[in-house]
Amino acid sequence: MVGAALALALAREGFDVAVVEPRAPAPWHAEDEVDLRVVALAPSSVDLFVRLNVWKQIASARACGYQRMRVWDALAPGALSFDAADEGRAVLGYIVENRLIQSTLWLALQADARIALHCPAKVAATEAATERRTLTLDDGSMIAAKLVVAADGADSALRDMVGITTSGRDYGQRAIVAHVATERAHESTAWQRFLPGATLAFLPLADGRSSIVWSVPESEAARLLALDDAGFCAELGAAFDFRLGRVTATTQRAAFPLRMKLAERYVAPRLALIGDAAHAVHPLAGQGVNLGLRDVDELCHALIEARDAKRDFAAESVLRRYERRRRSDNALSAHAFDAIQRVFGSDVMPVAALRGASLAIVDKVAPLKRAFARHAAGR
Repeated sequence: MVGAALALALAREGFDVAVVEPRAPAPWHAEDEVDLRVVALAPSSVDLFVRLNVWKQIASARACGYQRMRVWDALAPGALSFDAADEGRAVLGYIVENRLIQSTLWLALQADARIALHCPAKVAATEAATERRTLTLDDGSMIAAKLVVAADGADSALRDMVGITTSGRDYGQRAIVAHVATERAHESTAWQRFLPGATLAFLPLADGRSSIVWSVPESEAARLLALDDAGFCAELGAAFDFRLGRVTATTQRAAFPLRMKLAERYVAPRLALIGDAAHAVHPLAGQGVNLGLRDVDELCHALIEARDAKRDFAAESVLRRYERRRRSDNALSAHAFDAIQRVFGSDVMPVAALRGASLAIVDKVAPLKRAFARHAAGR
């Protein structure tokens, strides 16, 4: 999603772009089951898609706006609530299927004359020269460009090829995802509950169900995945404190490992990292894709400004400016999510009491609460 958005944004600004992609995304069809992987798009991400002229297609297909967010702790009193009306907005954000976004962006890439698609294809090697970086593809063909952008995910091959190292940690957890039906409506609300060693999010879907993201230790994930549907629904409902009544049905479940991985640098000669290639974060705040799309905005701004000033848009000074602006924000966000995960994952009662009080304080201090809301919105 992040790489496709960047390619489209640059092409719309007059750059000639080549996209190297191992496989085309699966087409999205309204009659298909809702994709298990969904994202919570912040207003800043929606703004980008509006500028790329793809938001109308996404929103009219199957996007669910959420107006409120409720956060509470299983071990201590105190809760935090956000409401779009308090910010003078209709919604706080939108829950959208990954596949819908990917498919819409892919169709836009195919329709843009400035974009050359190399698919299926993989980068086998890369080499930098004074004014160009060359990519050798797995079929032996070569592409030369003033700038290469690595948007190839947390296990980025391009990042490894240019020798950029990473730091971080494995959380020893898996995020279980599924779509579930509940006795009561989701109220156009994103819900999140902190439990000892786990977090549970219920995200509203356009068809009235909720998409869940249940982050639990590896051993617990294996146990939950092995349950039959009735057993899983019963345990899920209890973990959610039955806020929407009983969980009455579930789709198939899937799980993926959780880790934090931060690139030590975002740039190399005529190369820049964006998205998960630069920063993979814990999903508890739902900000991973939004951070990547903010990378798109910042990198586009830096490249356009340099080009319009008749300067080399891939010069080190230009790329360093992008790196300075995004690396600090992404690192701060990643470590903040990590700290929240550590603090709210503890079952030590004094810690639990403190975090419960903290939620209540933030909820009552309007300027602080507004600052949290604006940061989550990308403002």
